[in-house]
Amino acid sequence: MAPAPAPARGDFGAVKTAIHRKLIQKLNLDRLNEIRRDDVRREVAQILEALVVGEATPMNLQERERLAQEVLDEVFGLGPIQPLLNDPTVSDILVNTHKHVYIERHGMLEKTNVQFRDDAHLMTIIDRIVSAIGRRVDESSPMVDARLADGSRVNAIIPPLAVDGPCLSIRRFGRDPLGADELLANNTLTDPMLELLKGCVKARLNVLISGGTGAGKTTFLNVLSSYISNRERIVTIEDAAELQLNQEHVVRLETRPQNIEGKGAIQQRQLLVNSLRMRPDRIIIGEVRSEEALDMLQAMNTGHDGSLTTIHANSPRDALSRLETMVAMANLNIPDTVSRRQIASAINVVVQVTRLSDGARKIVNISEITGMEGDIIAMQDIFVFQKRGIRENGKVIGEFVATGVRPKFMERLTITGIQLSPSLFEGSRKH
Repeated sequence: MAPAPAPARGDFGAVKTAIHRKLIQKLNLDRLNEIRRDDVRREVAQILEALVVGEATPMNLQERERLAQEVLDEVFGLGPIQPLLNDPTVSDILVNTHKHVYIERHGMLEKTNVQFRDDAHLMTIIDRIVSAIGRRVDESSPMVDARLADGSRVNAIIPPLAVDGPCLSIRRFGRDPLGADELLANNTLTDPMLELLKGCVKARLNVLISGGTGAGKTTFLNVLSSYISNRERIVTIEDAAELQLNQEHVVRLETRPQNIEGKGAIQQRQLLVNSLRMRPDRIIIGEVRSEEALDMLQAMNTGHDGSLTTIHANSPRDALSRLETMVAMANLNIPDTVSRRQIASAINVVVQVTRLSDGARKIVNISEITGMEGDIIAMQDIFVFQKRGIRENGKVIGEFVATGVRPKFMERLTITGIQLSPSLFEGSRKH
């Protein structure tokens, strides 16, 4: 009888799982937080060497280093997705069950070869994220929002709501947020557009930044807020603290979700009302979502000018319609005409940010609200991005165009001491 063939070498993932389990058993996990990561790395390498020999598993140096790094990621980081978190070019990490992990890089989605072992492995990582901020996720509370130590925003949703298995979404925020120079270099807007908006912020006009998910609203809000004087007291209000202001006098407020008993939630509207008692020079709301829009408009109309906020909308006109809907959520039975007049008198400028089909983010509209015409809020475009087509490589062809309209708020800028050349509103720039 012929001898049985030697068993084939196992899959790297299976080998890793077996050795990883034994490695964790040998490591003193309680002691790991007390010693330096480099010391832990050396200890892991030593234990790994002994285990590989003991398992009689053929592994080259590169595979051993890879296994050691993955074990460190399991112990200290977020397992298989830790390398993605370490990559500064990745802006979103999207885990669609344990089998499929996608990332967004430079505005485009791509699938990775990263996988979790199974749903239990993914749940372990989700639990590690949410427990770090005192939250929990289970069948009784199957949705959770959290924030990583670096400020990245996390959303997790698990069965029974997620039919195919746990899902995890991470919105990355760079340690060094993009500045105006980077936006100009990326052709997000032009120098004249930036000069105009810089003047609007310094002259304390109320600016609403509108755009879809991932369009770059928060990034642009960060850029505009950088033009606020250090002598002003700024209060920021956010669902998840994402803004990175560099001014000296900043008070950051963040909403609080309800606890496991369904109590203790603090909404944006409560924080906004409280912020008015904190003597703010400027109020920056990360994003208006609901009835707090009414309080925001009232604050803008009663001396708290120079406020900045963002809103989910596909156009400047759509942004105003959404604001009107949010005011109605306050259930105060305010007539439509009255709410529109409040919006028209409170908001001065609407900036529309869009992510194009090629992943590029651009300011496609800078619009001024000029008042009311009958029952309709009157607007005029000052700058627009005109799309002219798409190249063979998918790159969008278009140009930034100054409409030739001189904003009505120019007098307010002049009174503030901000002088903008009339040529700012002439000509166009191709891209």
